[in-house]
Amino acid sequence: MIPEKIKKILSKQHYEITGEHSAVQICRWTKKSLRNEGVCYKEQFYGIKAHLCCQMTPAVMWCPNKCVHCWRAIELTIGHELKENIDSPKKIIDGCIKAQRKLLIGFKIDKKSKKKQLSKADQKKYEEAQEPMQFAISLSGEPTIYPLIGDLIAELRKRGKTSFLVTNGLYPEKIKEIAEKNQLPTHLYVSVNTSNKKLYDKFHRSSKEDAWEKLNETLGLMGNLKCRTVFRMNLVRDLNMNDEHVKEYAELIKKSSPMFIEIKGFMSVGFARQRLGYDRMPTHEEMREFSEKLVGELKKQGYKILDEKIESRVLVLGKDKKELKIKEGEI
Repeated sequence: MIPEKIKKILSKQHYEITGEHSAVQICRWTKKSLRNEGVCYKEQFYGIKAHLCCQMTPAVMWCPNKCVHCWRAIELTIGHELKENIDSPKKIIDGCIKAQRKLLIGFKIDKKSKKKQLSKADQKKYEEAQEPMQFAISLSGEPTIYPLIGDLIAELRKRGKTSFLVTNGLYPEKIKEIAEKNQLPTHLYVSVNTSNKKLYDKFHRSSKEDAWEKLNETLGLMGNLKCRTVFRMNLVRDLNMNDEHVKEYAELIKKSSPMFIEIKGFMSVGFARQRLGYDRMPTHEEMREFSEKLVGELKKQGYKILDEKIESRVLVLGKDKKELKIKEGEI
């Protein structure tokens, strides 16, 4: 299903293809955690374990958008529909775990070998990482294109695993469906990278003519969903984080009533470097200044800065810091 040309590109980017349309890539924070060199902001904010996280996608090169900040090879997008040769949720999860183990093999220390061991990994963590307990369903492509995304989440829950689903919000009917079937993830992220339709069209270059309207329909659903919800913003200097955008973002947040707001700075990595340079990466100070302005617009709603991770240029807003950490039973 994935052309060989694309497979070669993904392989060079250290993706491991599994099945017909899914893929895994080891996050650098998973690697750091294995070496006891720090953890990702998701562990700091929400309590998930970075060394137990599987960063994957069930639709690696399928998406209706061609966002300017995206790190994938958007010029090689296959389409925005998955109709044939669809893998089952069980096959995808088993395949991702197998791929994760393969990608992590270099962290293993063979105690029986007489050769010098190069790995600096914590071997207790390495052994634990053989069975990832958190699935970050994002990485590349739009995961809700996968027709059985709700069943995938349900299977993860059945196995006692948490799931963070990141969506562009263009399939509100799918969000309704998984809500009705009690198949919502632990965290539902909706990416909102622009504050108005004109900028949306410029930033996302969607193949869907009604993309802005679909996103707003999804935002209208968020406040009633029975799961942890996150309004996610990826900000690019001199593009979508100017002062005039603050009030517009605030109105979208009021509409969606998310549990949390994540404000993340753009990183010029992967294929994004061909579109936006390092000069478009905001500093953490700029991110904090923007966040404080947004909080000022959301005082009546009770949002405030709950935490931040400077290395990742990310801040999280919410109403109560006690609610940040995922509690037992919130799978």
